[in-house]
Amino acid sequence: MTALPSLIDMMTQLIASPSISCSQAHWDQSNKGVIELLESWLSSQGFQCEVMPLPDQPNKFNLIATKGQGSGGLVLSGHTDTVPYDEGRWQSDPFTLQERNQKLYGLGSCDMKGFFAIVLDTIRDMPLDELNEPLIILATADEESSMSGARALVQQNKLNARYALIGEPTSLTPIYAHKGIMMERIQVTGQAGHSSNPALGNNALDAMHDVMSELMTFRQELKRDYQDANFIIDYPTMNFGCIHGGDNPNRICGRCELEFDLRALPGMSNQSLMAEIAQRLPRIEEKTGTQIQLNSLFPDVPSFYTPVESAIIKACESLTERPAETVAFATEGPFLNKMGMETLVLGPGSIDQAHQPNEFMALDQIQPMQKVIRGLIERFCLQSNESN
Repeated sequence: MTALPSLIDMMTQLIASPSISCSQAHWDQSNKGVIELLESWLSSQGFQCEVMPLPDQPNKFNLIATKGQGSGGLVLSGHTDTVPYDEGRWQSDPFTLQERNQKLYGLGSCDMKGFFAIVLDTIRDMPLDELNEPLIILATADEESSMSGARALVQQNKLNARYALIGEPTSLTPIYAHKGIMMERIQVTGQAGHSSNPALGNNALDAMHDVMSELMTFRQELKRDYQDANFIIDYPTMNFGCIHGGDNPNRICGRCELEFDLRALPGMSNQSLMAEIAQRLPRIEEKTGTQIQLNSLFPDVPSFYTPVESAIIKACESLTERPAETVAFATEGPFLNKMGMETLVLGPGSIDQAHQPNEFMALDQIQPMQKVIRGLIERFCLQSNESN
């Protein structure tokens, strides 16, 4: 086998390969360079690599690298894309890994290109020719925007494993659940006219006031009716993110748009919540004489939950000496669960540094993460099938 580069060299090369995913076309980039690096390194270690372009996105790719055979096994999963960066606010080049003050700085250092480098460095000296169950390294596209990489895997039913770990930055704390998220737009269409005479038009802003009042009522009902004490914010949340309407003070507003998100607790249905909102809008249309449309900005992400009794959660609690917790941010966890894997989110670095200028991973996160990876591979891939 070809020797792998050092951990720092691998991390340097991954960060030097830009792979921003964004809903805004001028930011959006291919992740091909990152996938090619991972494929090269994993192939050199005897993994069978399958690179899959996403449907209708030929410049975006998933990678499934497999070693070993069996019906159980372990997936170590991460996304290859990053968010955009704030030009002028970084103290160094976002695409050049720099070490300062016992920290590794670079775009994707903790979220989450650094995870791949840690995985590869961990497995280099492990006896992977003795696997009793498969070890799968999964690298996905577009997690930071549409999660289209994980969605494609569900549609293609490409993965077959029993357990999965997603290495998102959790400061090495095991995560067994998170809320779902929907991002929605409500558009109200009225009639523009001269503001000197209200009868000349139909003000969309006025109607949007009624829409927002109805949504605020619904938000309070959700807070009243649904709680989960396992979450710090123990109820579903709805945030009004932005509103746009009208064009001049002396014109009746003919059109107004509101964009909001809704984060549901595990066990709640995103589709049912959307249906409930949709049912409340026609009476406002009738009252105001406007047209109201409800549309999704992105496909929704379901909530994520793996029972705390799962073997992989118990294993990670033991390896980290920390109880499993919940988080508010969304991951690809629900999609891996949907493919039949008991999934845990646990990774090096802090979510507080993700999506920020001067993103970094602290050096003291690396060895503890390697201990977790090594322990999971030994437990779920190297030990006999009966021990699982």
